[in-house]
Amino acid sequence: MSTIYYNASMFDGKSKEITRNTWFEVTDSKISQVGTGNPAKKADENIDLKGKYVTPGLINAHTHMMMNPVTNKLEYLSETEVTATAIQNLRDLLESGVTYIRDCGCAFNTDIKLRDFAKEHNLEAPGIVASGRPMSMTGGHGDFKEGANGEIDWSYLTDSPDEMRKSVRTALKIGADNIKVMATGGVMSAGDNIDDTALTPEEMKVAVEEAHHKGKKVAAHAQGNSGIQNALDAGVDSIEHGIYVDEKQADYMVKHNVYLVPTLNAAASISKYGRDKLPSYMIRKNDQVKADFFKNVSLAFKKGVKVIVGTDAGTPFNSFKTGTWEEMQLLVNEIGATPSQALLSATQYAADLLGISDNYGTLEPGKFADFLVLDQDPTQSVDAITQVDKLVFQHGKQIK
Repeated sequence: MSTIYYNASMFDGKSKEITRNTWFEVTDSKISQVGTGNPAKKADENIDLKGKYVTPGLINAHTHMMMNPVTNKLEYLSETEVTATAIQNLRDLLESGVTYIRDCGCAFNTDIKLRDFAKEHNLEAPGIVASGRPMSMTGGHGDFKEGANGEIDWSYLTDSPDEMRKSVRTALKIGADNIKVMATGGVMSAGDNIDDTALTPEEMKVAVEEAHHKGKKVAAHAQGNSGIQNALDAGVDSIEHGIYVDEKQADYMVKHNVYLVPTLNAAASISKYGRDKLPSYMIRKNDQVKADFFKNVSLAFKKGVKVIVGTDAGTPFNSFKTGTWEEMQLLVNEIGATPSQALLSATQYAADLLGISDNYGTLEPGKFADFLVLDQDPTQSVDAITQVDKLVFQHGKQIK
């Protein structure tokens, strides 16, 4: 079965420009041909897009599918709660136009299990790069209370290089695509501060060594400056959040192709919606860093660091339905990106970070037909991506 979509205005993810009067053929879930002008052939079905705008499906490189952004419950969760919440969140992401995600920490390794389940069953969800349970230190960011049945449900607690080696090997054995390490404290944890360092450089170096040996990447939750430096010294592939990234670190990241996934919408959502609903420590820490956060990410972006769209979806009031759009708007309105740069951060560059660029991130022959159809030009206004009734296609099939 082949379908030709013609009379499209295409942002293909390779260029920053729109190509008018484009056509592309989808055959058996993949793009088989792309051209301009009149299609070179007839297909089983031919669809006139009437000049509407086509982009690659969006990629959100930092989610927590297990979290409910309204209840904000993290402690004493059962595996049933986590799974039910994740399935709804995945559906919300897909309907919003997100066709691939990287999940950055999930209790019970539910992201790994749902990724595998989707391969054999009809689970309508974005593609998943799964991290499983993250690596934390005892008492650090990510060390939440025991699960409902008495088991530790959130992090591998690692307090030495040897413990890290065994934990990473265990995560890789059960199918983690990515290893998440906690290099600093965080806004959401009551017992530490953003400037606190957590896992040591030696511990994180072991994580990098084991992951890279298996062809996997390491993402570091790193907010304070010293913890960011520790993570960079350890050789991680991406800095998540990066609140106090400095000029020297940005230069290093450009030179060594280390990505920055700032999750700006996490801070924006707490500030906008959480003031009378969240613990005072969380509001205090968020208020202390938000202005510096946006300023430092802007500095890194302008120095050439590849800044990737990831939202920390699931953190307080950080929606799976709208958060990806809001992150792209923040990149444009607060960080200084153009709409085209924000689109690349959610498509081609994100696919590179996730290691899926052979099949996703751009619209070209041989890649899966994950794409959106929009009424307005997203290279002129990033707000075009917020269209609620946009058409979303995954592997050539429209999501209803």
